[in-house]
Amino acid sequence: MISPSANDVLAKQNYLIPITKRPELCFLRGEGHYLFDQDDKAYLDWVQGWAVNTLGHSPQVMQQALIKQSAQLINPSPAFFNQPMLELAELLCENSKFDQVFFTNSGAEANEGAIKLARKWGQKNKSGAFKIITFQHSFHGRTLATMSATGKEAFAPLFEPKVSGFTKVPYNDLAATEAAIDGQTVAIMLELIQGEAGVIPATAEFVAGLDALCKQHNLLLIVDEVQTGIGRTGSLFAYQQYQAAPHIMTLGKGLGGGVPIAAMVIDKAVSCFDYGDQGGTYNGNPLMCAVSAAVLQQVLAEGFLAQVNRVSDYFCRQLAVLAKEFGLGTTRGKGLLLAINTGQLSAPQIVELARDAGLLLNAPREDSLRFMPALTLTEQEVDQGMALLAGVLTTLTAAEQ
Repeated sequence: MISPSANDVLAKQNYLIPITKRPELCFLRGEGHYLFDQDDKAYLDWVQGWAVNTLGHSPQVMQQALIKQSAQLINPSPAFFNQPMLELAELLCENSKFDQVFFTNSGAEANEGAIKLARKWGQKNKSGAFKIITFQHSFHGRTLATMSATGKEAFAPLFEPKVSGFTKVPYNDLAATEAAIDGQTVAIMLELIQGEAGVIPATAEFVAGLDALCKQHNLLLIVDEVQTGIGRTGSLFAYQQYQAAPHIMTLGKGLGGGVPIAAMVIDKAVSCFDYGDQGGTYNGNPLMCAVSAAVLQQVLAEGFLAQVNRVSDYFCRQLAVLAKEFGLGTTRGKGLLLAINTGQLSAPQIVELARDAGLLLNAPREDSLRFMPALTLTEQEVDQGMALLAGVLTTLTAAEQ
């Protein structure tokens, strides 16, 4: 295969609908923690598909699962059971508090399913209640309903009229949440760490309070773990670090480790879809389920999550060193979903300069860097990335003096 030149990338990008600003790079291969562009330049990847590549780029275990399953069965149709679908559902339920799974292809689709299920449950069990309380600065997806549920200010004027029935209140504000509950409220839906808002964790008191409110008012508690699930925060699921018993959990991103699969996982007590209410052509596809099961088994292996937490602690300590040297903020987040404020420095500018230096980062806000490396990250790779980041910060601070 002949590698595309920069001019080729420029010319062929016109065939794509522009939906985001992309640098003039074309990545041709990935190995573990590194991506390689058309010039074979290596980049240490601390974005990993937006917290998607649980085990890094193209791990052997995923390659083997794809090869093995593709030789057996790829798509029998969602009208039938298939073995990888059943095995993955069992893995998820046996390692969580939940009882049943509905597989989807994206986190937004999983959240759409959660919204539908909550409304159906409200029709059947709560006199038609349909309103869902969500939170300011939240992010739940880009379908019309999930954009309506999202508390991202930039979404507010888009694609009107949106789906009604979502009440947005301040995050980590229990009193405001309680005040928003009325007779038509059926559920409370939240990210346990708001990723797109800049990696803002829910407090323990807030989540425990939401759980109590749901019990008091007969509401469903929905946790959107599309970004936090599958070991990302140092436990298999983030809800396991809180005193709460959600009725519905949504998963995506890390569930497939890089292939398109997501899930809605629920308590059997709230399972109320009638035949035909929910579906999807590729949902529960055996190829994707087999890969996801291989990823999940790696995360469940003895010592895996302990190593995630050890590297997380080391990562935070090294960020603290940079913060002290360059006047950055404190580190926030859990596991290997972390962020730091950049103070007076422009986070998007840091991202651009870091990319030129061979380090891929994300800036969810003008003053925040987000770190989402593969969960297999080592201390040596932390050191490498910190050295690159320190070089960028040195250049920026020198230019401002």
